[in-house]
Amino acid sequence: MNGDVTWVGLAASLALVAVAVALSRLMALRLEREMAWAAARALVQLVLVGWALGLVIDPSRPVVLAWAWAAAMVAYAAVVVRRRTPEIPGILPLALVAFTAAAVVTLGVLFGLRVFPLEGRTLVPLAGMMVGNAMSATVVAARRVVELGTDRRREIEARLALGLASRRAIRPYLAAAVRTALIPQIETTKAVGLVFLPGAMTGLILAGVDPLDAVLVQAVVMYVVLGSLATTTTVVALGLSRRLFTPDQRLVPLTRVADPAA
Repeated sequence: MNGDVTWVGLAASLALVAVAVALSRLMALRLEREMAWAAARALVQLVLVGWALGLVIDPSRPVVLAWAWAAAMVAYAAVVVRRRTPEIPGILPLALVAFTAAAVVTLGVLFGLRVFPLEGRTLVPLAGMMVGNAMSATVVAARRVVELGTDRRREIEARLALGLASRRAIRPYLAAAVRTALIPQIETTKAVGLVFLPGAMTGLILAGVDPLDAVLVQAVVMYVVLGSLATTTTVVALGLSRRLFTPDQRLVPLTRVADPAA
């Protein structure tokens, strides 16, 4: 098996979307239109991205194009975080710093230590894996900070009244927010290979790569994701320890809003 999927095969796989739509109708979930739209949108987006990536990761193209693509992903991820957490003051530049730091750490290790050769075909997918997973965790951490800052406001103000500096007063709540964002990935990392086979490894095996080689690649990907999540959520938490307080050490009023993506 060479792992090639034809357009006919892709069309046949739409039967799975039809199954999901049918089950939604059966259970009266009223998600049929959303499922169909999501499937169609995903296909169009992937085809366009695949075409663009073919130009960017072409060996004849300069690697600077791949770096530009990675930078665009970092910038877009910061914008997404800003849209998902509009109630947090100054979250956009903070998220941009967090994603940049994660990119420096993860890509610096991977290419600085020559885990992968620095090429467009390696840089873009790894940067995408790093940014995509870190973006979700950063949104979770930031929203959790808002929830705790609102629900535990009196506790935080009491700690301030006892003479604690603002950073120390809010640190336990920031730590709780980071834990909430990281625990799912930690559990996923522990269960990989035993409970499920992740996407990268499955894709490589379907493409005909030796399973042990696929395991090595998947292990590196898992470490990239875990490292990037820890970096972005920590940077955001430390940054918020300043932005959530006024110069005279008072907690900035926070208002919980419904998830804009809901």
